[in-house]
Amino acid sequence: MTEAPLIGEPLALDLVNTRPTGVDLLMTPHDLASWLALQAERFPELAIARPTAADLAAVHSVRDHITAVLDALLHDRRPPADALRGLNAAQAAAPAIRQLEWGGDAVVATARRHGTTAEKLGAVLAEAAADLLADPSIGKLKRCEADDCVLLFLPAHPRRRWCSAERCGNRVRVARYYQRHRSAD
Repeated sequence: MTEAPLIGEPLALDLVNTRPTGVDLLMTPHDLASWLALQAERFPELAIARPTAADLAAVHSVRDHITAVLDALLHDRRPPADALRGLNAAQAAAPAIRQLEWGGDAVVATARRHGTTAEKLGAVLAEAAADLLADPSIGKLKRCEADDCVLLFLPAHPRRRWCSAERCGNRVRVARYYQRHRSAD
């Protein structure tokens, strides 16, 4: 990866944010492995030791569908039907089936998916998108206000303006400071 991706937003937004302006942080299976490792603590079902080109293609497909839906929502438009169908198809390719097992002292329900690694990965990411898109908080979705940033976020605070205060917020503040002091000369 050429730069470190921001993480910490809902998984579907973290995925969309792997494509900042002019850069794709998931160009190779190795890049995908690095991103999945960053998500491993939050989403252990994404742990894949050696992603393949097929896994990468599945992730790109889901990311493209999520991006199309979010772009429509940001512009108060109806999401494209083909993007919604694509997310539904990705989920259906490897649905989570809760299997009941005896854990020694209690019944345990464990979600299991059947299919190829690419299908499972696509299903997990599409399911995360479904959770995000159906959540009422999606109406708060914002694009970073920095001029050269396209990253998306769900603000925990209504006054949040940047994808990251450390990343874009500092750049904007420094530029403003420089502009004020330059014009004072």
